[in-house]
Amino acid sequence: MSVAPNGTQGNHNGTRRHARWAIWLPLALFLGFVALVMVGLYRPADRNVASQLVGKPMPRFDLPAALPGRPGLDSKVLANGKPHLVNIFASWCIPCRVEAPQLGALAKAGVPIEGISVRDTTENLHAFLEANGDPFQRVGADDDGKVQLALGSSGVPETYVVDGKGIIVYQHIGEIRPEHLGLLLEKLKEAGQ
Repeated sequence: MSVAPNGTQGNHNGTRRHARWAIWLPLALFLGFVALVMVGLYRPADRNVASQLVGKPMPRFDLPAALPGRPGLDSKVLANGKPHLVNIFASWCIPCRVEAPQLGALAKAGVPIEGISVRDTTENLHAFLEANGDPFQRVGADDDGKVQLALGSSGVPETYVVDGKGIIVYQHIGEIRPEHLGLLLEKLKEAGQ
C-alpha cells in the first residue's frame, strides 16, 4: 500500500483503474460478440452430413415395394455391373419436387434410377409420382428410415452414385438442380469404367 502525500492510503488510484476497466468490459464483450456473428454470416458452417460410406459397399437391404405392382429395391440389384443413381426422397419433401424434372431428364438419358421412399404412404407416393413424374425403375419403402440411416443420409432428398459392383462413389446432398446434371453424368460415367 502506498501513502499519499496528504497521509491517506493510495487505494483510491487502484479503485479508479479498476472502475475504468469495468466500464469498458461490456463494450469489449459486445464487440467480440458482433465479430463472431459477422464471421458466422460470411462463413456459415456446413450443416450437411456427408456419408462415411463413400468408397464403400452399399449397405445390405431388401426393401418391399412402395407401390403395388412395382418391384421393391434390394441392394443386390445395385451390384449388377452397371452404375445406378439411388435417390432418397419422400412425397412430403418440397425440395424433392424441385429435383423431379432433373431426375426425369436423367431417366430419359438412360440413367437407371432407383428410389428409396422414406416414411411415406402408398397414396401420397402415388400422387407425388403422378404430379411430378416417375423416373424410377424400382421404389423401395423405407418406412422406418433404417436404410436411410444405414447410408448415413441426413435428410431428403439425397442421391448416391453407385458403381456396377455396388460401391458408393458419390453422394449428392440436397435437391438436384439443372446445374448439377453435368457433374452427376460425369460421376456415372466414371462409375461405369
